[in-house]
Amino acid sequence: MGVFVCLPLVLPLTALPIARLAEQHLHPRSATRLLAVVGVLLALCSTLCLGLLMVVGTAQLPGNPLPDSWSDPEVRDAVPYEVKAGIVAIGVLAAVLGACGWTVYRHVRLRIRAGRALAAAPSVVSGDVAVLPDPQPYAYALPGSPGRVVVSTAMAECLDVRERQALIAHERAHLAARHHRYLLAAQLAARANPFLLPLRTAVSFSTERWADEDAACAVGDRRVVAVAVGKAALYSHRAPDVSAGFAAFAAPAAGPVPRRVEALLAPVPPVRLWPPSSAHVALAALVAAVGTAASALSSLNAAVTLVGILRATTPL
Repeated sequence: MGVFVCLPLVLPLTALPIARLAEQHLHPRSATRLLAVVGVLLALCSTLCLGLLMVVGTAQLPGNPLPDSWSDPEVRDAVPYEVKAGIVAIGVLAAVLGACGWTVYRHVRLRIRAGRALAAAPSVVSGDVAVLPDPQPYAYALPGSPGRVVVSTAMAECLDVRERQALIAHERAHLAARHHRYLLAAQLAARANPFLLPLRTAVSFSTERWADEDAACAVGDRRVVAVAVGKAALYSHRAPDVSAGFAAFAAPAAGPVPRRVEALLAPVPPVRLWPPSSAHVALAALVAAVGTAASALSSLNAAVTLVGILRATTPL
């Protein structure tokens, strides 16, 4: 194992360049999927290595429930500074599991509360769109079975007919592409390794851009969608606690609005991933790919090595 067990903890730094460049040069659908996959893989590798460090460190503590043979010199030699690293890993891994558990709990709680609030509130439902009588302008996508697009009457009154169509198409795109799953995966990855926080921000932006592009295709006018995005951001205020909390968690509609509007007023971004649009993107993608592969190989090598050592030292 050696120092390789610690590499996956810092290798997520190699994904930072692609996090910035992907949202600028790739189609938002491709950027979302790429960044989510890279983030989840790097987070899993770093969490696995924390677990390996914890096992080796815990074996050195008196009174631990692990077999005595796991504290043999052969096992201690597998990890540098096994006692200190193991004790630190115990606390860090506990914090990671606690943060990820809280994130999932918050996601489920907000989803349930928002669904109950929508069911109890007086609303006009037309298909998958629910219009709530509310003087505060807001709109968000509520995943579920079935999913709903929730729009307040105040928001509907701020937009004209085509802009309302663009807004609803944007929220429907969030539901159709299940953007809440990408956002949850990016949040969990960032909780597992703080170095992945820029990827979470990039995924949040790219999901909004993805919904913008789908709305532009549905409406057939990119300028109308750009105006709707700008107006919705301009007139939006803080919605009621349940709906606002869920909207911010599942589909953050605010985001860098000027950049979204600028992108909508520009030509449609290319869908292709290869060849890259620029040398900077190619280099960033290569760095991210090498970092992800190195993280996966390092964690796999450490896991296989440790399992082999523990099997060899464990009496039958």
